[in-house]
Amino acid sequence: MKTNTEENSQFRILSALGIIFVVAGHLGYGVFDMGGLFPYYSFHVFIFLFVSGYFYKDEAEKHIGGYIWKKCRTLLFPYFLWNLFYGILAQILRRAGFSFGEPLSFKTLFLSPFLDGHQFLYHFSAWFVPALFLVEVINVLMRKVLGILHLKREWLIFICSLILGMATIQLAIGGHVWGIYKFPGRLLLMFPGFQMGRIYKEKAEAYDKLPDAVYFLAVIGIQALICIWNAGLAFGVVWVTSFANGFIVPYLTVATGIAFWLRIARIISETPAVSGKLAAVGRNTYSIMMHHIAVFMLIKGFFYLCSCLTPFCAGFDRESFFHDINYIYLAGETEASKWIYLLAGLGAPLLIKEGLKRIKSFARYFCQGKLLALCKHPRT
Repeated sequence: MKTNTEENSQFRILSALGIIFVVAGHLGYGVFDMGGLFPYYSFHVFIFLFVSGYFYKDEAEKHIGGYIWKKCRTLLFPYFLWNLFYGILAQILRRAGFSFGEPLSFKTLFLSPFLDGHQFLYHFSAWFVPALFLVEVINVLMRKVLGILHLKREWLIFICSLILGMATIQLAIGGHVWGIYKFPGRLLLMFPGFQMGRIYKEKAEAYDKLPDAVYFLAVIGIQALICIWNAGLAFGVVWVTSFANGFIVPYLTVATGIAFWLRIARIISETPAVSGKLAAVGRNTYSIMMHHIAVFMLIKGFFYLCSCLTPFCAGFDRESFFHDINYIYLAGETEASKWIYLLAGLGAPLLIKEGLKRIKSFARYFCQGKLLALCKHPRT
């Protein structure tokens, strides 16, 4: 199997599964949590950290400036452009009665994305992007220093990051990770997830050969015991909260959740009829993460108009629509209607990305054509 981001279908599919869990999680739709055995919020954010760590290459330490610049171009710059877009949109919609979003300012445009990422709410799920950027920058700088000191050992890095992550959880349980402390706390909590990807790639992947039946029996058995012996397994990464089971169980559920879906991704990757479609979703996780909350708002906007103009959607809560970003109207009062939001939340961002791609292509073609014409017929 190839091990780059363009050809590793197993990890493309794992990324796709991760973003599906994110979208479903924001709907409160547990259709993929295996009957509560693998709650999304016990591992889904860490899937993306795991994948990022897996694809990290040591060559980055030889060209740190280029590496950071690339991460700026692929992660930060698009984020800031969309942050500005949603900031302007929030100001416009506030005049229409919506209460979402803080005012446009230097803080909300450039600082809040790193501090909490919930400044305008219409794209709050993209809080992960600046956080991932910082994790990747800290990782490459740390590895460079450890390399100079001849201390760069994968197990050492992983164990130290895990200790710091567990210490952060314990501090959070004690009420000490609050306010500005959530900023470093979030990074320390996330960092072991990135290193899990490195450990798997360098130390464990070669031995990941158990038959599917034995593998699933072990992982599901361990997870069932964790569920039986502990309170709810979900916890909040962005706010560093809701740790009901001490400082060890959260990382155990991260490991078991990723292990389960990693093997599922491998099985799906061997089924061409399904793998191609999921891999396409896996290539567009950035766009889906950035836009699916706004897509939910569009769907609710349609139901709002129906409630105003037709006898349908009589149960639509207009107050919640204008003041609660997490409000989900259930058409027909059935949970199954959440599939409308889920499919649109996954599909519409792909259309947005494709539309922007075509606009850029047309603009480039138009500019090249104008330049060529100018060269052939220069003005005098």
